[in-house]
Amino acid sequence: MTGSGIAWASSGLWLAVIASGLFHGVNPGMGWPLAVSAGLMKNNPRALVAALWPLTVGHLLATLLMILPFSLLITLVYWQRQIQIGASLLVIGFGIFRFINRRHPRALARIRPTQLGLWSFAVAIAHGAGLMLVPIYLGLCRTAGFGRGHEAAAGLIGTTGLGMAFLVSVVHAVAMIAAGGLLAWLVYCYLGLKFVSRSWFNLDATWAVSLILVGAVSLAFLP
Repeated sequence: MTGSGIAWASSGLWLAVIASGLFHGVNPGMGWPLAVSAGLMKNNPRALVAALWPLTVGHLLATLLMILPFSLLITLVYWQRQIQIGASLLVIGFGIFRFINRRHPRALARIRPTQLGLWSFAVAIAHGAGLMLVPIYLGLCRTAGFGRGHEAAAGLIGTTGLGMAFLVSVVHAVAMIAAGGLLAWLVYCYLGLKFVSRSWFNLDATWAVSLILVGAVSLAFLP
């Protein structure tokens, strides 16, 4: 792949990181209605903004939990292709599972709204938010030249792969909370709670299909 081709591929993957964050943020299942609830209960928009911080931290930790093991596995240069195929199939499989079983896990309902960080972390894990980023992260590692032979292993064992993992997770989490926070603010100030209760505003099926598509696209573009 030429230098310009690598640059375009890398830009596309970063756009995928941001787009998935925006998609997760808009999904009410990731918690922005809880921020609206916090603002309404205290009748103060500052409470809404304050609730966004633990939601961000929880989602960030969930994505890191999924990506960090792969940032260590990427050091196994000789197995990089197999790792990427396995990650893509894992995302596809989880997407099929989410499509069949779209119900919100009941156990998460027992977590009190005051524990927003824990709730955000748990729900992101349950819905595969971090898992969706794994094939994108592996693709970014490839376009950055992390898989150009055994001599790259020494550098990968250091902070390079880990740094990319943190960067992907942070960019994704910022996009997620930007979209979710904006939607929460609009509902709190202008749209009202009826917007949340509308039956068409349900992204569970779309979420499951998007997981399958991310995995399938990753397989299609394997070198």
